[in-house]
Amino acid sequence: MATGLLNDFDVLLQALFADQMNKTLRTHQKVRAGDTSPAEMTKFELLADIWQRLLPNRRLVISGDDIRVQVAGSGTGYSAKDMSDGERSVFYMIGQVLAADPDLLLIFDEPELHVHRSIMAKLWDELEAARPDCAFIFITHDLEFAASRIAGKFLIRDYDPTAGWTIEPVPEDTGFDEEIATLILGSRRAILFVEGSKTSLDTAVFRCCYPEWTVIPRGSCEEVVHSVVTMRANAHLTRVTCSGIVDADDYSAEEITRLGDLGVAVLPVSEIENLFLLPDIGRTIALHEGYRGADLNDRLDTFRQAVIADVTPASAASAVARYCRRRIDRTLKKIDLSGASTVADIAAEYAAKTSALDVAAIGAAATARINAAIAGQDLAELAKHYDNKGLMALVARHLKNTQLGEFEMWLTRALRNNLVPELTRALRRVLPEIRAR
Repeated sequence: MATGLLNDFDVLLQALFADQMNKTLRTHQKVRAGDTSPAEMTKFELLADIWQRLLPNRRLVISGDDIRVQVAGSGTGYSAKDMSDGERSVFYMIGQVLAADPDLLLIFDEPELHVHRSIMAKLWDELEAARPDCAFIFITHDLEFAASRIAGKFLIRDYDPTAGWTIEPVPEDTGFDEEIATLILGSRRAILFVEGSKTSLDTAVFRCCYPEWTVIPRGSCEEVVHSVVTMRANAHLTRVTCSGIVDADDYSAEEITRLGDLGVAVLPVSEIENLFLLPDIGRTIALHEGYRGADLNDRLDTFRQAVIADVTPASAASAVARYCRRRIDRTLKKIDLSGASTVADIAAEYAAKTSALDVAAIGAAATARINAAIAGQDLAELAKHYDNKGLMALVARHLKNTQLGEFEMWLTRALRNNLVPELTRALRRVLPEIRAR
């Protein structure tokens, strides 16, 4: 029924056993008649083959009237009625596809709800290969699964009971991979591209502090800038506005202005973790932990001294070296040699455009900024110029009296669920204001 839940597992089993019985009977009759040609595979045999490739540690043992699951490498097994929900779902979907009549259109609604993501794509690769006579339509919220299908992709943009569905094709020339393009097209909110990964602290901070935006992590600064520029220039995506945020990375005032013109804002710190070194953020965490008055001031002072003491000459030199590499990389990516037609021209133009890159001077300036922050005991200035993810351990120890792992888990939960509203407000005060355009 189109409007009701199916509960036809037993009916499927009956159909598969009937197929096995009928093919077994036909094979028996052929042999009795002297025909020794190979027997036709039953749907149960096909199902067991696919199952074995998907779940190699579980083997289906199918007899004339029973199904058991054998655990690989042991003598133990269990009845099919004791299958896990995942095993039962895999069995059911393989069976339904194999049992379908020829040349059908098969529609699967939200297959991701029933099968573990690790075997999703492989399962449907197997089933599409097993039934080349059938057409498959998947209705899914899983963008990764949708991107794994070699097929036309469509986005359900809207639904009106009187007018029906509004469906649009996902374009292939967006400049993004299919997963990101589909997420952008399906979003009803403006898009905010940020550095970091899906599982990083970056994403938790940005989604908490910019709730009106769809946050999409893009890894590096260059990817963020490229994504903003690509999307703003892409006619297929113009219905959705976008912006970006990148780490401070000691951009000059001119570079910050240029990024702002592109729609990319710059953090006040060298990396997202350094937000928690800022005095206002640290104070908020300590207050949440119950510190007040002189105890609060002592706690913050001890924390500040611990951070400053952690910046050794060797760690500062490493931070400066990383900064120099980023500056060199940034300069090289800006060089356009398309106008040079000969090797000599390329060499001359390259030399001219890199001659102003004084690495020693860049390193000396970066060192001076870090030293000035240390001399002034200025955590905000240090957070702007010194990147060292190990400092988060000091935040955990001195402000929340816990280990780094536990602190990061607490922080992620607190931000995702807004468990500490005063922390969210403090972060919003120091993060750049982003406006949809």
